[in-house]
Amino acid sequence: MDGAGSFGAGRAGSAFDLIAFIKQPQTILRVLAWIFSMVVFASIINEGYVNMGSERLHCVFNKNADACNYGIAIGIVAFLACVFFLALDVYFPQISSVKNRKRAVLLEMVFSGFWTFLWFVGFCFLASQWSHTSPKELPLEQASDAARAAIAFSFFSILSWAGLTVCTVQRFLLGTDMTLFTTEHIAGQPPKQPYPSNDVIGQTTISVNAYQSPPLIETVETRPPGYKIPPAF
Repeated sequence: MDGAGSFGAGRAGSAFDLIAFIKQPQTILRVLAWIFSMVVFASIINEGYVNMGSERLHCVFNKNADACNYGIAIGIVAFLACVFFLALDVYFPQISSVKNRKRAVLLEMVFSGFWTFLWFVGFCFLASQWSHTSPKELPLEQASDAARAAIAFSFFSILSWAGLTVCTVQRFLLGTDMTLFTTEHIAGQPPKQPYPSNDVIGQTTISVNAYQSPPLIETVETRPPGYKIPPAF
């Protein structure tokens, strides 16, 4: 299929343009989401736990282990998901099946929307637990920076994943455009016309009057027998 509903499958197999791929808003947002997720789970794993004079470690977020586990879990999954979808974006132009293209876009759209919601929950959860954390109960000299970094980049992750959701929704709604996901569409260039236009350079327009028959000329051969020419006065 090369027309409507093909999600650009008619142009599958085109050459991969690295520069155009990097300039895509979707690629930029995905790289940012990858970095933000890494900061969140790395901050909690490295400095998100404090020691209270014993071998037992406590979560810096109000001693709530669920808060630390939640931040680590969604951060690691988001990190791996960004790598997976980035590879899918690279491979996407080579997919010729219309159904597979549609499934890929739907999968990314649903996942991005769902993970935006999870990041919002995580941001509210971590911020709430941090606000109830007392310096008298936990030594926060070293862990405070990590906690604030996890909360801040959780908020940034909401924005990046929300942007990815918007991009995928647009890709799905514009799936009937045959120029979608091509280098020409990304670069803002007009698509090439498969057929020449009606205006042909050098074509001469001939008037309809040129094809009219010449007026009837009365000749001797057309006169009836016995016809006499009237005298001229």
